[in-house]
Amino acid sequence: MTANKVRVRFAPSPTGPLHIGGVRTALYNYLFARKNGGEMILRIEDTDSQRFVPGAEAYIIEALEWLGIKFDEGVSYGGKYGPYRQSERKDIYRRYVDMLLDNDKAYIAFDTPAELEAKRKETPNFQYDASTRMQMRNSLTMPSEEVKAAIEAGTQYVVRFKIEPGEDVVVNDIIRGEVVINSSILDDKVLYKSADNLPTYHLANIVDDHLMEVTHVIRGEGWLPSAPLHVLLYRAFGWEETMPQFAHLPLLLKPDGKGKLSKRDGDRLGFPVFPLEWHDPKTGEISSGYREAGYLPEAVVNFLALLGWNPGDDRELLSMEELISLFDLHRCSKSGAKFDYEKGKWFNHQYIQQHSDREIAEMFLPLLHEKHHDCEIEKLTRIVGLVKSRISFVNELWEQTAFFFEAPTEYEEKSVRKRWDEGMGARMKELIEILRSLPTMESHAAEEVVLGWITQKGYHMGNVMNAFRLAVVGYCKGPHMFDITEILGREETIRRIEKAIERLG
Repeated sequence: MTANKVRVRFAPSPTGPLHIGGVRTALYNYLFARKNGGEMILRIEDTDSQRFVPGAEAYIIEALEWLGIKFDEGVSYGGKYGPYRQSERKDIYRRYVDMLLDNDKAYIAFDTPAELEAKRKETPNFQYDASTRMQMRNSLTMPSEEVKAAIEAGTQYVVRFKIEPGEDVVVNDIIRGEVVINSSILDDKVLYKSADNLPTYHLANIVDDHLMEVTHVIRGEGWLPSAPLHVLLYRAFGWEETMPQFAHLPLLLKPDGKGKLSKRDGDRLGFPVFPLEWHDPKTGEISSGYREAGYLPEAVVNFLALLGWNPGDDRELLSMEELISLFDLHRCSKSGAKFDYEKGKWFNHQYIQQHSDREIAEMFLPLLHEKHHDCEIEKLTRIVGLVKSRISFVNELWEQTAFFFEAPTEYEEKSVRKRWDEGMGARMKELIEILRSLPTMESHAAEEVVLGWITQKGYHMGNVMNAFRLAVVGYCKGPHMFDITEILGREETIRRIEKAIERLG
C-alpha cells in the first residue's frame, strides 16, 4: 500500500475532552501526512454508545482547529469516503460481519453476562478462545435451527472473531520494528453486538481504514496489544496486501516519569491536560485548557512535537512548517516521554517574545476590558514593550502593568522601611518641582535632568530613585522608571508623588 498516496486518519471517540496525548497523536499524523504530500482524515469512532458524551465531538474539532491541525476530509470537512461518523455506517459494518460469518471466520455467541461471570469464577484466568469456545453457548456448539430461532426470538447476541491458536502473528511497526505475538494468547474478540446493532472498535476500525484507503495507522502504544488481532482481521477479509503500515507512539508519562499522564496529575501540579477548557455536561466539573490558560497554539504544537520525537539536532524552537519538513517516524522514541510542563511554559515564553508588541497588546486588550480599563492600542503597545520579556503568558501582563492604569493605594512595607526615611517627603517635594520645570517628560531627557539634580544635591541615588518608584508604582520593581513616567505623563506622575507624601510623610 506504500505505493499509494499517503492517507492517515485521526479517529477519536466522543467520550469526553481530547487528552493532550490524543492531541500529540493527531499532530504526528498531520506532520506525517504533510511531510509526504498526503491526506488526513477526521473520523469519529462513536460505536461505544454507553460512553458517548454530548459536545465532545464539537470540542475535538474546535481544539484541533485552534492548534492549526487541519484535515482534508472527514466529519465536518466532507469527502468521498463518508459517512465519517461510525454510528452512521451501521449497514456497512453489518455486511462485513456477515462476510466473516459466511466464511467461518467468526461465530455468534449467546452467552449472557451472568453466564460469563459464572465461567470466570469457575475457571481461573478464563478467556473466551479456542480452548473454551466449545464449552459455551454459541453457533459452534448449538444446532443451526436453534441459533436461527434464538435470533428470530430477539435473543441478544454478539459476534466473536474465530482465532486459531498456535500461529506467530507478525506486526511490522515503523517505530518498534518487528513485533511477534502468538495467537494462542489472544481471545475471540467481540466484533459486533446485536443490542445496539453496532460493531466494536476492532471491526469498525479495520473496515473503515480499508474502505477509506488508509495507508498508515499512527496511534498510541496502548493499541499495540490489539495490533495482532487487527493483522488477523485483515487476513480474514483477504486485505493483507493493502493493510496499512503501523506506528505505535510512546506514552506521555507523568512529570516524574512514573506511569501514564492523567488528569489527576494536572489537577495536582496545576497544569492543563486538555487543549481547551472542558465543561463536563454530566458532572458540571470544569477542567482547565491550554487555550484558556494563556498558551499560544504554536507553543503547544512545538512543545508536544518534541515529546517523543526529535528533529535530529539540538534545535527546540520549530515552526509548524519546520516540523513538517523535519518529521520522520523513525526518530520517534520507543520509550515514554516525560511530560515536563515547566518546559511547556518555557516554550510559551519564547513564542510570546516572537510576537510583536502590538500583537501581544491586542491579545491583552480583552483582559484589560475585564478589569474595567481601556487604553489606546498605540499606548498599550508601548506599555507591553516595557514588560513583555518578563512574562510567559498574556494574562501575566495585568500584574506587570496594573500600575499604569491604577494608582497605588498602598505601598510595599519593606520598601517603605528601607527607602522612605524622615527627610524623603521633603526630597520628593523637590522632585515634584523638578518635574514641573521639565520641558518634556520624554524618558531620556527627564532622566538626565533628574539624575543631575540628585547628584548636584548629594542625595543617595538609590534611595531617592527607589522612593520615586515606590511613590509612582507602589513597590520597588518594574521597568525603567523614566519610561514609566513618560507614559503616565507629568500630571499623573506628580499626583502620585503628592499622594505618597500625604500617606508616608
